[in-house]
Amino acid sequence: MDGVIYRGSRLVPGASDFITRLRNHGIPFRFLTNNSQRARRDVALKLRRLGIEASENEVFTCAMATARFLASQKPDGTAYVIGEHGLAAALHRNGLTVVDDDADFVVVGEGRTLTFEMIERGVRLVEKGARLIATNIDPNCPTDQGIRPGCGAIVAMIEKATGVQAFSVGKPSPIMMRVARKEMGLRTDEIIMVGDTMETDILGAVQMGYRSVLVLSGGTRRQDLKRFAYQPDIVVDHVGMISDEFIFDKMPMALAQ
Repeated sequence: MDGVIYRGSRLVPGASDFITRLRNHGIPFRFLTNNSQRARRDVALKLRRLGIEASENEVFTCAMATARFLASQKPDGTAYVIGEHGLAAALHRNGLTVVDDDADFVVVGEGRTLTFEMIERGVRLVEKGARLIATNIDPNCPTDQGIRPGCGAIVAMIEKATGVQAFSVGKPSPIMMRVARKEMGLRTDEIIMVGDTMETDILGAVQMGYRSVLVLSGGTRRQDLKRFAYQPDIVVDHVGMISDEFIFDKMPMALAQ
């Protein structure tokens, strides 16, 4: 969503009209985000305040994907959280308990209230045997004032200090991409992924066999594409420029962002 639907507190040009077109055509979709800070209800409210009608059921976050995965790995497990409300809330909803010591997992998201003391505690818990989990590996996040450090940059400190590589559940992980598809009850050939990042959005789509659209309203520029062995199906300046012809080509039924 960051860089695709909005940047900071501003809608990307064409975003509102694009969502309206999907609704008018009866095409189901999900707002996918690698930002773990907000709960899905909060994300839906932000969209409505920006002028896009959205329900919480249309939002799927990397925090939700992470919480569901950890609950499947260790029901009633414990987690030390380096992140904010959206991540802790998702863990609670899936039966995990947030703790400060003796954690089964150290779960890292992004946020603006993190402290170095939290990183230190995370390092010590990983050294004691806690499994290191990242909600995503994005090195930075786009905002209306420029980029800021993302989850990938934060978890890298713990990885370097401990020598343990984090397991990531967010995009481009097939875990998040597959769960979002199944939540809509659709097949692989019925999905289009729209994103602004080659390393997460487009890579995830290619790995899952989804069609893909790269938008240039985020952090990727057209000249950057030559660095990648994989390519999106189409490249457009913003979501408003995705044509109906492309959406309905090969009869896809859903579009995930």
